[in-house]
Amino acid sequence: MIDEPQDPKRYLVRTFGCQMNEHDSERISGLFDAEGMEATDDLEQADVVVLNTCCIRENADNKLYGTLGHLKSVKDRNPGMEIVVAGCLAQKDKEGIRERAPYVDLVFGTHNVHRATELLKASRQHGPMTEILEATVADDYELFPSAMPARREEGYTAWVTIQIGCDNSCAFCIVPAVRGEEISRPFDRLVAEVQGLAGAGVTEVTLLGQNVNSYGRDLTLAARQGGDRGVRVRPLFSELLRAVGSVEGIRRVRYTSPHPKDLRPETIAAMAETPEVCEHLHLPVQSGSDRVLAAMHRGYTAERYLEKLAAARAAMPDLAVTTDLIVGFPGETDDDFERTLELAATAEYDSAYTFIYSPRAGTEAAEMADQFVAPAVVAERFDRLKVVLERSALRKHEDRIGRIEEVVVEGPSRKDPSVLTGRTRQNKLVHFASPAPLRVGTYAEVLVTGAAPHFLRGELAGVTAPARHRTRIAVTAG
Repeated sequence: MIDEPQDPKRYLVRTFGCQMNEHDSERISGLFDAEGMEATDDLEQADVVVLNTCCIRENADNKLYGTLGHLKSVKDRNPGMEIVVAGCLAQKDKEGIRERAPYVDLVFGTHNVHRATELLKASRQHGPMTEILEATVADDYELFPSAMPARREEGYTAWVTIQIGCDNSCAFCIVPAVRGEEISRPFDRLVAEVQGLAGAGVTEVTLLGQNVNSYGRDLTLAARQGGDRGVRVRPLFSELLRAVGSVEGIRRVRYTSPHPKDLRPETIAAMAETPEVCEHLHLPVQSGSDRVLAAMHRGYTAERYLEKLAAARAAMPDLAVTTDLIVGFPGETDDDFERTLELAATAEYDSAYTFIYSPRAGTEAAEMADQFVAPAVVAERFDRLKVVLERSALRKHEDRIGRIEEVVVEGPSRKDPSVLTGRTRQNKLVHFASPAPLRVGTYAEVLVTGAAPHFLRGELAGVTAPARHRTRIAVTAG
């Protein structure tokens, strides 16, 4: 009797969180593709559902467990469906996830993404399981996300993980506990990866790290501890920017997220002198109060932050600057918040991500419950800060009306499919009219005709470079 061939299993990956989580999801999907599985967007048709989680704020927990509650009803209808929880919240909650949701088949964390398919097979054979590793093997660079197969949704752009983990001790942040210590990938491997991506048609890369501009610090330290006393202390991140920008075929280089205390003059110079590095700097400030910044352990003052910002803008006159701000950190007074409003007004950000403080168990700030700010006070401050930020964002965007901006086409607008959307070098979203469809990844010039706080409007002026990516699925070697 000949066995009938079985249809390939279908999988769905849902991502919560930052670019690191998105990049991990690409790699999980790439591993599944390599096993002959097929991606689907239909939850009812999925044989495997992966929730790749974030834990930076409390609502991330609520989102995960709310989603798991919904998945239980889907699994009741489709008993063969496998539910997988991965990522930062899995790393933090460990066995607690299956205790709250015993119908979950597999839980794994941030240090063993490379074992996704192995673990899934093991859970099928041995039953539901949890595997949480406490650290990534520092010298096994094949375990980095970028060293694994990837399914990228858009072939023209790619993330490149240059570093994982974080050695900072910000009082509000759970990331070091779930991502581990800083580990940098070797310089030459990174450049080789970008060369491979460019060969596959990628024209824009974003360098990723939890503290991206401290890249290479651990490599220098390891070399010295290994007896190489002659190793040169180099501004490795600035050199990496220059090297990646010089790769043939790469038109745009971005990076995220840097730490203000590690923004060095060499990095600013590399940004200004490397044409491929985009005129966009995301520089998280978190607060404008020196007292709050000290309590957060951020390592800089408001004045020092603004000095670095001024230096970057002096080197790159068309620089767009974005930031992160936390409202309601424990102990934040009215005066502290006024300092934040003053800094935001002085900095004149192009846009900002604003967050209401959320206590995360295991962080220093979570132990400051007696200093938590009343929710009503936080909400009022949040609204006031939004007014200041949107005022400067609109002013920055209005200043671009009448200019020709080069954009890379991202596709039709979700709200109005009759217009296209593109992204400028300054990372600004532009909605623009075009007489004919343009392929995603095409570079075009757009005349800016209108502005809003969060986007620009325009009209197609011409095409500067056609899309050149050949496939949306890539396998890269780290």
